[in-house]
Amino acid sequence: MSERSQKARIRRHQRVRLTVTGTAARPRLNVFRSLSHIYAQVIDDEHGHTLAAASTIDPDARGQAQGKNKTEAAKVVGRLIAERAQSAGVKQVVFDRGGYRYHGRVKALADAAREAGLEF
Repeated sequence: MSERSQKARIRRHQRVRLTVTGTAARPRLNVFRSLSHIYAQVIDDEHGHTLAAASTIDPDARGQAQGKNKTEAAKVVGRLIAERAQSAGVKQVVFDRGGYRYHGRVKALADAAREAGLEF
């Protein structure tokens, strides 16, 4: 990602974050996409706590994502974050796509999290 497009993504993310905030009742599901990995966190912005997290570098997800492409690995992370969020007592979240387009890996992660039981 070039420096220009990265700055544009950060601007988009800051603009979205003005309206998308996580509460204790409905925390924020944040997605960060690097060149080779994808990360997801369920965050309560009122208290500044991360309630659940999952990524492709997580040992649980790494074993399941072995030999799969990045989109399939994002689906594994989506299912894992949904399971961890539900075990932390979270059923509903607001989705924060992090300034990325709702396409490809970001969409795959969101769809997998929905299928695993998260509501957003």
